[in-house]
Amino acid sequence: MSADAAGAPIEVRAPTEQTEGTRSQVLRWLKQVGDSVSADEPLIEIETDKVTVEVPAPATGVLTQILKTEQEEIVPGELLGHIATSGRPAAAVPAAAPAPAAAAPAPAVARAPAGGQLSPAVRRLLAERGLEPTQLKGSGPAGRIMVEDVLQAAAPAARGGAPAPAAPLVPATEPGIRRIPHTAVRRRIAEHMVDSLLHTAPHVTTVFEADMSAVLADRERRRSEFARSGVPLTLTAYFVQATVAALRAVPEANSRWTDIALELHEQMNIGIATAVEGTGLVVPVLHDAQSLDLEGTARGLDGLVRRAREGRLTPADVRCGTFTISNHGVSGSLLAAPIIINQPQSAILGIGKLERRAVVAEVDGREAVVVQPRCYITLTLDHRVMDGHQANRFLEVLTGWLARCGAPG
Repeated sequence: MSADAAGAPIEVRAPTEQTEGTRSQVLRWLKQVGDSVSADEPLIEIETDKVTVEVPAPATGVLTQILKTEQEEIVPGELLGHIATSGRPAAAVPAAAPAPAAAAPAPAVARAPAGGQLSPAVRRLLAERGLEPTQLKGSGPAGRIMVEDVLQAAAPAARGGAPAPAAPLVPATEPGIRRIPHTAVRRRIAEHMVDSLLHTAPHVTTVFEADMSAVLADRERRRSEFARSGVPLTLTAYFVQATVAALRAVPEANSRWTDIALELHEQMNIGIATAVEGTGLVVPVLHDAQSLDLEGTARGLDGLVRRAREGRLTPADVRCGTFTISNHGVSGSLLAAPIIINQPQSAILGIGKLERRAVVAEVDGREAVVVQPRCYITLTLDHRVMDGHQANRFLEVLTGWLARCGAPG
């Protein structure tokens, strides 16, 4: 923000901090042009493919101009609007929007509704569905009409046999098909997955099986101790500790490829892929995992997962990851390959469903069939960075750590 003189307009800018590889867009303005605002109250919600961030008002005054409207992409530090601090202006400047072409009049949705200024997305949906803003009751701030309001208003007509017109360049929905528009987060995830797999890194996956007997026994012994400290002891904490041991043995897995050199990270910032209902997959990062013991790891994970599921992740929570763990087994998956690498990282660990399996083991010097808790563990790697023997060494160390639960082998 900046002000040239007392009472001069204050700039509202996008946060300058941004996670590497992400793009941002304005999700919604919480105030409209002409509204009074107070310093530090939430003014804008900005969405990236990882988190939603509230931008506070930089000063007390009146919002006089909106330069970036909803669904518009922005870059760090970009100017988004202005606040006047010397009282309500004589004439507020409306949000930037293209003027309608005289030769091609749009449906009658141009007049301002009682529910506040319409975003471009809402105007488009109203036009597509032949609705007037005065027909809708807005659920947003100050009664503002939101995208969800338009979709819900159009749904009864569609069920009654009068389907709404399709969006431009999108085929009409066939009977028996329900269309769910992509969210910005889902689109970003899709773009990153395609780019990582098809345009950036040659993916290779190696698979090991882990004996979890020692981990489960240790967890049972220590669970009540951790609970008294208010820390849930999850299996993920053990997987993080085992990953740290494996990254020490094979530091190439904790690196990123550049055209000039392979950059090895000294810090082990381990991302934990977390499914969030209604949002998709987010990857909060446990920073400096190499410096944490089991309790510190469990405590850090608990805080990250809680914030992720409550929608309270900050940009710092998802920044600077150097390696990622995807525990897909929690939803029943035995094996997933390849798991797409989270660029610009070089590898990603996959953990399958834990289940009891019959295996051949040596008991008292003789082979016997025993039942053990086991799971498949995969390492998907960027083949530019590592070869198969390094991937196998990584999983050898990791599964060995789990089999001994960290005890020297």
